[in-house]
Amino acid sequence: VQLQASGGGLVQAGGSLRLSCAASGRTFNRYGMGWFRQAPGKEREFVANINWSGGATYYADSVKGRFTISRDNAKNTVLLQMNSLKPEDTALYYCAAAYTRTPLHWREYDYWGQGTDVTVSS
Repeated sequence: VQLQASGGGLVQAGGSLRLSCAASGRTFNRYGMGWFRQAPGKEREFVANINWSGGATYYADSVKGRFTISRDNAKNTVLLQMNSLKPEDTALYYCAAAYTRTPLHWREYDYWGQGTDVTVSS
């Protein structure tokens, strides 16, 4: 599976962005998908994940109620809608895929996109 993340950019605090992750391959619906982020000088952290069907999602406490993860298996795409953005959301955002599971820890994911940069100004 190859992943291509896009949609990052510069936004003011309180604004919104929608990140997209496009996946190649015919078995996309066998993968749990996750979004992670890494700010300069910090460790990679979990943001949200979604199971193979889209029926189960999980969020980090820091983004709960502001971010929404979704997927469209017909289009091999995962989205991360980010609302009410804060300066502390500034990071490089990665999408990742895990075969037949939906883990929380980044080390358990099998494939990674290249990252898309999100900067939130105060």
